[in-house]
Amino acid sequence: MSGDPAIHHTSGLLGSGGPSEGASSLVVILVGAPGSGKSTFCDDVMAAARRPWVRVCQDIIANGKQGTKAQCITSASAALEEGKSVFIDRCNLEQAQRADFVRLRKVQVDVHAVVLDLPAQLCISRSVKRTGHEGKLQGGRAAMVVNRMLQKKELPNLSEGFSRITFCQNERDVKEAVNAYSQLGPSDILSAGVFRQKNQEAKVQLGIMKFLKKIDKSDFDASGKDSTPVGNLPLDTASMQTSVTSTCSMELEKNKEDLRSSNSNCQSQRSLTGDSSMDFVHTLAFPSISTADFQFDLKLASEIIVDCVSDFLRKFDNIRLVLVDLSEKSKILSLVRERSANKHIDSSKFFTFVGDITQLHSRGNLRCNVIANAANWRLKPGGGGVNAAIFKAAGESLQTATKKCADILSPGSSVVVPLPSNSPLHAREGVTHVIHVVGANMNPQRPNCLNNDYVEGCKVLRNAYSSLFANFASILENQSKTDSKRHVSAISDTHEEGTTITSSQEAQSNADRNKKSKVFAASGASKDKNIVANDDHGHTPSNESPSNLMKRSWGAWAQVLYEKAMNPEKHKNVVMEKSDDYVVLTDMYPKAKKHILVVSRLQGLDSLSDVREEHLPLLKKMHSAGLKWTQMFLNEDASLMFRLGYHSVPSMRQLHLHVISQDFDSPSLRNKKHWNSFNTSFFRDSTDLIQELEEKHGVADINGNESLLKMELRCHRCRSAHPNIPRLKSHIALCKASLPAWLLHNDRLVSALPRC
Repeated sequence: MSGDPAIHHTSGLLGSGGPSEGASSLVVILVGAPGSGKSTFCDDVMAAARRPWVRVCQDIIANGKQGTKAQCITSASAALEEGKSVFIDRCNLEQAQRADFVRLRKVQVDVHAVVLDLPAQLCISRSVKRTGHEGKLQGGRAAMVVNRMLQKKELPNLSEGFSRITFCQNERDVKEAVNAYSQLGPSDILSAGVFRQKNQEAKVQLGIMKFLKKIDKSDFDASGKDSTPVGNLPLDTASMQTSVTSTCSMELEKNKEDLRSSNSNCQSQRSLTGDSSMDFVHTLAFPSISTADFQFDLKLASEIIVDCVSDFLRKFDNIRLVLVDLSEKSKILSLVRERSANKHIDSSKFFTFVGDITQLHSRGNLRCNVIANAANWRLKPGGGGVNAAIFKAAGESLQTATKKCADILSPGSSVVVPLPSNSPLHAREGVTHVIHVVGANMNPQRPNCLNNDYVEGCKVLRNAYSSLFANFASILENQSKTDSKRHVSAISDTHEEGTTITSSQEAQSNADRNKKSKVFAASGASKDKNIVANDDHGHTPSNESPSNLMKRSWGAWAQVLYEKAMNPEKHKNVVMEKSDDYVVLTDMYPKAKKHILVVSRLQGLDSLSDVREEHLPLLKKMHSAGLKWTQMFLNEDASLMFRLGYHSVPSMRQLHLHVISQDFDSPSLRNKKHWNSFNTSFFRDSTDLIQELEEKHGVADINGNESLLKMELRCHRCRSAHPNIPRLKSHIALCKASLPAWLLHNDRLVSALPRC
């Protein structure tokens, strides 16, 4: 059978082979290798589900830790007794592993299988590069574990007791399966049968298995211990993956040469730094700004492009910039290539590419996680060229996301728009962000024409590229912690069947390698002994002393708030209010429905560690500004409640006050550190800080202990514990408990509700 039958109601669907009579609950057994996306599948369904689901995962079944199969069965049975449906989130690749869960089937319970039979190289790539995995299966050895488990794979069949089996061979199949299960109402069922089953032993899959089998034999000595350095296996795996997946040829020989040079140089760099995948070379693809409809002089434009690229690349490592044009006869590409060669710019970090900027991966085999759009000032999809193509390729979700970030954009500036995961451009091409940028216009038929004033025009275009590249750097903020820790693999890599591999030598090797690895580093940073590595919400290593915190240098990406505070006129698209003492900005990655920043404009006031008694008037002004905006938000939605406060140790330079609503309803809130940075004592309420400075004569407590950010996830209302962010978000969306009483004191909580 093939295709996905429609959802039906239980009444009238009786008979052998079909769903159980009156079935009200489901057991869905997920079948797939590590890295196939089982947990993500559960989270996606549960986020949009119309019936109650429970995810049973052996990796966290024992109070957040790995448990047993028996515990999973007990938990699933309890959920079914409550009338809930259950996902069994284990690999379940062998019939024996599935049998006990199939036995949960009874009169009012049907058992389905969803087989995530994705390509082995995709599962391996995901497993190798992921961090913070619940089952600790990540890093170098994950490839071998995935291979071993796939060698024992036994695909399910109806004779095992399933009423329905859905096979997913690609992301489109997965998405359709997610939609099918998320749309099920409490009394709905899916028709019985086998759907989307294909040839399970495709040549690519077999080729990978043979390749890894050779590694499997050679990488273990007689003692059973891994004798190969961890860095080697992912590098071989990445090379193997490239050879298998690079089936589409380059449209032009120049693209081949540029990619070959870039990949070769990047692989050499990775062999030294321990980097294992091209996925970790963050890449910005951008068109030539202003040279098409805006009719800017090509020679001057090429000079500005290369100069700005050169300046940017001197500050950062492990990134790539790619100038893209549709035509191989493009004059701007040839001018830029010539000037880049003359300036000896590293071709692994910057090169030109001929192709459609909306199809760089699918048609050109070039992975770019960020693309730039030569936008119009209204940020609308109208017009032609790159702007129209990007809006069309990204779908309506880009227009919706853009409206949340900005309404208009002035020449010489840019704005970052996170691309929703449901955008075709995100799903197909891997583009996570679009940066809209507006350049200088010399076309009298277009708005803001400069009438051939190239003195002003060059200034505007240079500002446009500088803003574009700065925003590209700022995008990496939330990824910097993850990328810098990629090579610190877990000492214990344990999968669900209980196999554990340990190696203290691996831990030491990766620790040493991690010291050398940098996602991006400001120019000269390697010479500064006082640099502190921060995560995306401002924690520092637990052994960092307050004195060192005061001396630390800030990476270029951490200068974004400082730049906006000191030059607000250049950032009108994000500046909500400006005074001599502070600016009010929209948070680029809001962690709630309403989340803004009040940023000090005082030079030298980088963080709470710099605050003294003489800064009290400024802190009070910033607090008052936050209250003013809070009141404006409450006038729009009286149900909101707010806290105003500071992170003890921020990740961004320049003291800034967070004004954040307590719903925490935002896709940007993605991990434990995000949550705990606002819901532990790591977050210092503004009123408390002001009081401490007044009472202690300029001394305030700073709770910068890293352990606060690693605490278990607890609801900020009822304090119940939850294993992951999706589960926590599902809970807080329904939780009706009152906020803790201590928030009602000292004006920590701001709301439209009358105080008791």
